[in-house]
Amino acid sequence: MDYPFQTFQFLKKGASDWRRISHKKKEKWKILHSKCTHFIFFLHLLFCALQPVRSEIWDGVIVTAADYQALQAIKHELDDPKGFLRSWNDSGYGACSGGWAGIKCAQGQVIVLQLPWKGLGGRISEKIGQFQALRKLSLHDNQIEGPIPQSLGFLPSLRGVQLFNNRLSGSIPPSLGFSPLLQTLDLSNNSLTDKIPDSLANSTKLYRLNLSYNSFSGSVPVSFTHSHSLTFLALQHNNLSGLVPDSWGSTGTQNSDLFRLQSLTLDHNFLSGRIPASLGKLSELEEVSISGNHFSGAIPNEIGSLSRLRTLDFSNNAINGSLPSSISNLSLLVQLNLEGNKLDSKIPEGLGSLKNLSVLNLRKNQLQGPIPAALGNISTLTQLDLSLNNLSDGIPASLADLPHLSFLNVSDNNLSGPVPALLSHKFNASSFGNTQLCGYSASTPCPSEAPAPEVSKHHRKLSTKDKILIAAGALLLVLFVLCCILLCCLIRRRSASKAKDGQGTARAGAARTEKGGPSCCR
Repeated sequence: MDYPFQTFQFLKKGASDWRRISHKKKEKWKILHSKCTHFIFFLHLLFCALQPVRSEIWDGVIVTAADYQALQAIKHELDDPKGFLRSWNDSGYGACSGGWAGIKCAQGQVIVLQLPWKGLGGRISEKIGQFQALRKLSLHDNQIEGPIPQSLGFLPSLRGVQLFNNRLSGSIPPSLGFSPLLQTLDLSNNSLTDKIPDSLANSTKLYRLNLSYNSFSGSVPVSFTHSHSLTFLALQHNNLSGLVPDSWGSTGTQNSDLFRLQSLTLDHNFLSGRIPASLGKLSELEEVSISGNHFSGAIPNEIGSLSRLRTLDFSNNAINGSLPSSISNLSLLVQLNLEGNKLDSKIPEGLGSLKNLSVLNLRKNQLQGPIPAALGNISTLTQLDLSLNNLSDGIPASLADLPHLSFLNVSDNNLSGPVPALLSHKFNASSFGNTQLCGYSASTPCPSEAPAPEVSKHHRKLSTKDKILIAAGALLLVLFVLCCILLCCLIRRRSASKAKDGQGTARAGAARTEKGGPSCCR
């Protein structure tokens, strides 16, 4: 039978009882009272110890009939193997005075139903829609099955719903989107299916929406991109597919500064297409993760506009092209993960200006060129993974100056030359695995450090200085020999010239003698 209130009668003794006692019996009563005081006090302690639930002084507040019926229906449809609902008695006494586990009231109406981590099973009754004053429903971390009650969306005072870590199935009631005061909705880690209702974005006060780790299908609702209230949107680990709307931060004439989204996680779905450039309009964004999807194309340059961004995870997609230089504008960035893509350009020198970066993961791409020495300027860097790329040249000595670096992997590249000594001592050989790198283990000595091979007669290998000295000595020797030869030639020429002069004088004298003889004879 429906009635607005269920009344319960409780008698209390007051001072008026004492006035009904006759004057003649007062002295006898005082004597009896003094003898029984200690015994009554003992009985009071025993009574309190045996109370099944905590009781308070009756304040005259009673639970409404509608809420009482709803509580009984919920108790009936939930499995309670640990007995947490035993306090929900059949009389209704204590429901609004703290006697019922997980229940809080205001003016006789249930405003909080909170029973997390209680091992509850069964289903949530549709009677929950009778709690017209309910503000918070928290049944997370149980084993509750079945659908989410449709009536849950018709509670005008509902502010928070926390049903995560259960076994709920079916779809989200679209009516939840019409709860005018709804602020948080967490249905993560269940077995929910079907499409995500567009109507959820109609809740103008909804700031936290977590639907991750379910089996939702369809696309990301366009209505989410227009929400001014959402600050946390988690849709990861579902079966979402198709393109992500490129309308974030734009609703006609509305100012994009009004958008409050701080965390957007869409990872591990089947989303495809290009990364929306409109993400750059979400000026409050601190975390964005789209890893484990099928995104392609280049990283939009607009990403560099997210001045508050701390976590950027685009790993395990099919993103190609180059890293936009605008990434160097992300001065608050702590984690940058681009692993498992098809990036094929050089690593920008500008990454060295990210003074708060702790994790840099560019593993398994097609990056080329040298490792920028500027990475050694990131004093906060703790993890650096550049493995499985096409990087060349040597390992910059500046990396050895990173004080907090605890993980380094540059293996499977085309690097060459010696590994800086400090790095080779700090990290094991698997961090360096390149065929042309040397000096990082006993089995990979550098050529200048290799022992000289033994030669016959123990000849020492000539150094460059020795070779220069020998060449200079040989040159001097050649010059000396040439000088000697030239001097000999000069001496011979002089001797030959003198001999010719002597012979000419003798011949002239003989000629004169022959001519003068006949004249004398005359």
